[in-house]
Parts: sequence; C-alpha cells; structure tokens
Amino acid sequence: MIVFKNIIGHTDLKERLIKSVQEGVIPHARLFSGPEGAGALPLSVAYARYLLCTNRQADDACGTCPSCQKINKLAHPDLHFVFPIINKKGGSSKDALCDDFLPEWREFLEKTPYSNLSGWLENIQAGNAQGTIYARESNEIVRKLNFKSYESDYKIMIIWLPEKMQEAAANKLLKLLEEPPEKTVFLLVSEEPDKIITTIRSRCQQLIVPLISDENARQSTDETDMFLELFKAIMRNSWKRDIRGMKAKSEEFTTLGRDKQKAFLAYAQRQVRENFLNALNLPEINYMNENEADFAVNFHKFVNERNVEDFMNELALAERHIESNVNAKMVFFDLSMKIAVLLKK
Repeated sequence: MIVFKNIIGHTDLKERLIKSVQEGVIPHARLFSGPEGAGALPLSVAYARYLLCTNRQADDACGTCPSCQKINKLAHPDLHFVFPIINKKGGSSKDALCDDFLPEWREFLEKTPYSNLSGWLENIQAGNAQGTIYARESNEIVRKLNFKSYESDYKIMIIWLPEKMQEAAANKLLKLLEEPPEKTVFLLVSEEPDKIITTIRSRCQQLIVPLISDENARQSTDETDMFLELFKAIMRNSWKRDIRGMKAKSEEFTTLGRDKQKAFLAYAQRQVRENFLNALNLPEINYMNENEADFAVNFHKFVNERNVEDFMNELALAERHIESNVNAKMVFFDLSMKIAVLLKK
C-alpha cells in the first residue's frame, strides 16, 4: 500500500507535504523531480492519497476510508495517471492511450513503485519500442479534467516522466497549467526535469527528491545486478583489448530494448562517477550497493582526473546515439574500443 509511512526515507519531504495540506496550501501543479530510484513516484501517489483521504490523520492518510480503499487498488475516479506507452502492435500512435494499459500500470505500480521506465516497458513487452506520451493523450487529459470531481474536492492528474511527452502533448499541458480547471492538481514526476519545456517547469512548484541516503538506498535489484555484470564485462574486455569478448557483449547489448540500453548507459555513467568519488575518498556522497562496492575496490584506480571527463562524455554520447536509433551493436562495440584507450590513461 502506497502511503507516507511506507515511503523509504524522505522524512522532511513527507512532513512538508502533509503540513501544506493541513494548512490548505495546495499548489495547482507540483513537479516531483529526482533520479531513478529516489522514490518520487510513490511519494507523489502518497501525497495524492492524503489529499483525497476523507479521514486524514496527523501524519498520514487513514488507509481505510472509502477513498483510501479505492486508492489501494489505484482506481479512485478522481485520480488519473499518464505515463509513457507504446503503439499497439499493428496500430498507430492514434490507437495508443494510457487507459489501454491501466490494468498493467496498476499492477506494476503496486508491486514495484520504485522501478523505472525500462522496468515498465519490459512489463508491457515493449521490445525495442521507446516509451512515449503521445499527442492524443493531451485530449484525454482535457476530457477527464473537464468533468466535475466524482467523490473528492480535488481532481488529481499524476504525469510520470513528462519529459517523454510529444511536443503537441506538452503544449496542450502548458495551456492547462496556465488556466487549470477548478480544484485540479497536477503532479508531474520527472527524472530529467531539464528536458521538460521551461514554460511548464516555471508553472510548477518544484519538489526535489534526492537519492535516499540511508542503507536502504544501497540495496541491489535484479536490474542493477545485471547492469553491474555488463559494466564489469565491458571494462574487463576493454582493459584486455579482447576483441572477441567485445563483440560477444555487443551482441548481448542488442538483445536489450532501447530504453534498457539507455538505462544501462546511464547506470554506467553513475558507476564512473561513484568510482571517481571512491578514489577521492568521499564516502558521504558515494552511493554504491555491496556488489558495486566490491568491484570498486580494484576498479576505482582506473578512473581518475585524466580520464573521468572523457569517460562521461563517451557514455553520454553513446546514450544519445541509442536515443537516435543508431545501430546498438555498432554503438556498444565502438564504445568498448574507446574505453580501451581511456583505461590506459
């Protein structure tokens, strides 16, 4: 059940959100921005629950009123969700709406509220398709919000990853934010707020959700374990200049969907950063799980002030190439060759 008390960490943010509701200070648009795994999405859902709860407690929603019972199933009539989706097989973007994926979305959010875009796309068997919020979705947003609320004082629209909106959808959202329907609350949840158009960001009250700083933030998941093994392999093959190994891992990389490929490259950038900080002996701003820390014991010495910037630039460039649908095998092999040079710096 997604309630404040079940959100890991972020005590100050939870207290701030609760206090704002108790004092009646409820902005029509909030932007929850935080990196993958920080918990911005479940935090936004807990806030929405507290707003809709008919028997609010001092520190959380009651969890038992009719409103909370509906939110337990993520099926409250005044709580709406928008999220990246894919075209239906054999269809066009005109066929694709978030409501078509609501059963999968509810199950995904309930079971894995801290997951990411690649996890969601894998859940809906997206293959190489990249998640998008299509232009047609903006018409659905307008339609839903033009109705009066069914049971609550508020209508709440949670938009997960608004940076994935097509331009037409973003422009329609901007108009809604400029003249919001009465008693409507927009909750935008972003991992890359810089990719949201400035005029939308400026109309939202931003809430920065940092990575969780306690030991819970350092727990591994199946995906991070898989990414770590791939990261180890590319570094070892590049160090040994093992061309056969590079080719084999390039083939493996192509089996991942585009969004998971991008997620890995983002993960690799984080690992380079963490290993550089490890070498600087700055544990207070270093976040690695146990498996990552074990690998860093020997690897961190290969990331230094001479190559760290080039490391980050090459990984970021590879991520942009994947975003642009450049051949994944070629991108990964080329990256491995470049890393072979950087590791010797």
